Amino acid sequence: MKLRAILLRTLLASYSVLAQAEPNEAALCKAQEYPVGTARTWFMDACVRVGSFSHHAEISGIFGGVANVMLPAIEPLALTKLAKEPAYRWSVDGQSGLTVDDYLQRQPAMALLVIKDGVIQVERYQYGRSAEHRFLSNSMAKTITAMAIGLALREGSLKSLDDRAQAYAPTLAGTIYGESTIRNLLRMSSGAKFEELYNGADDLARYGAAAYKGGAAAGAKVITTRLNPQGLVFNYASAETDMLALVIRGATGQTLSAYLQTRLWQPMGAQTSGLWRAGADGLERASGNFNATAQDYARFGILLGNDGVRTDRPDLGEILPKDFLLEATDWRRHPQAFAPRQATPYYGYGYQVWTFPGAQRRFALLGVYGQAIFVDPAQKLVMVHLAANATAKAGQTRMGREVGALWYGLVTHYGAW
Repeated sequence: MKLRAILLRTLLASYSVLAQAEPNEAALCKAQEYPVGTARTWFMDACVRVGSFSHHAEISGIFGGVANVMLPAIEPLALTKLAKEPAYRWSVDGQSGLTVDDYLQRQPAMALLVIKDGVIQVERYQYGRSAEHRFLSNSMAKTITAMAIGLALREGSLKSLDDRAQAYAPTLAGTIYGESTIRNLLRMSSGAKFEELYNGADDLARYGAAAYKGGAAAGAKVITTRLNPQGLVFNYASAETDMLALVIRGATGQTLSAYLQTRLWQPMGAQTSGLWRAGADGLERASGNFNATAQDYARFGILLGNDGVRTDRPDLGEILPKDFLLEATDWRRHPQAFAPRQATPYYGYGYQVWTFPGAQRRFALLGVYGQAIFVDPAQKLVMVHLAANATAKAGQTRMGREVGALWYGLVTHYGAW
């Protein structure tokens, strides 16, 4: 009996350890306390992914520059938290009744927040991360860049989305990107040949190497092959977002961070500074590289879902121009080539934002390795998902399918899809 009791306790202890294990924690180097990488290793090395994606702005030498700062609001948007999480359920591949706990045990999410009507319903962290950490945006930053274009258009610094980029960024003259209109850069439809495979040997790598040495305009000069007339075909190309940063600087005389600090970050009620990695020329690498807390990403999602108006300060008016925001996020306002299941097998593409199929307007900010903000404006529902996926493209693993299933479960918890 004594031996049986000892064995039982051992089994229970082993089960407890297994139950507390977080997904892929060994590959993500929990034993080394989730180390931070270097300028060479931070993006590709799984061992440093958690540490690097939560300390990206502090890593020396990335892009040859430092992080530009957007200071927080004097009066942050208060985020209250529900005392008890709702009983959300989701299903995938014949498995039903799955919970938030199930999701976190299956997928390497560093942070997961669900916000409904401005109130936090779920706030979870893994791998030793917390509400104090700033998480890397990856390509979610593209949508922030697009909002800068909308603001500059409202203020008159940009005259038209149909102006060519080189009208505001003369250093782009003679390049495919310089000849592209701002609207077509927003839709990633310059027509340039650009493969983005995240393997270190693609067009993104060629562009990045040139941009490291001479800035985004130098990067534009190595993209020389045109496959299609501009405006006709969606082709995902991070370089096109960097061109928009050049347009903003040319039109306003400011970098994205300086321009957006007083027009977006502070007015929306950010609680913590946003940090945006820049190159040696001081210009942000606008296609990604933004760093913020999970709660401040939530505040941005809330603002987008409330059509650009701060929920607790409607007296501030439209922080983001409503007409531009609606056009950016509604697939019906774009040509058929950019519609869901046309631009890609599932998502459509607006102005630097992904659009969901269906009658209801829903959209997503997506970044490699599982970064996402999902927004349902009608339900005032936002999900922030910050992750350390095994591959850059979440669709190459189960994460892409399961995070979509989780979002569907959240939406249908409150109504119809």
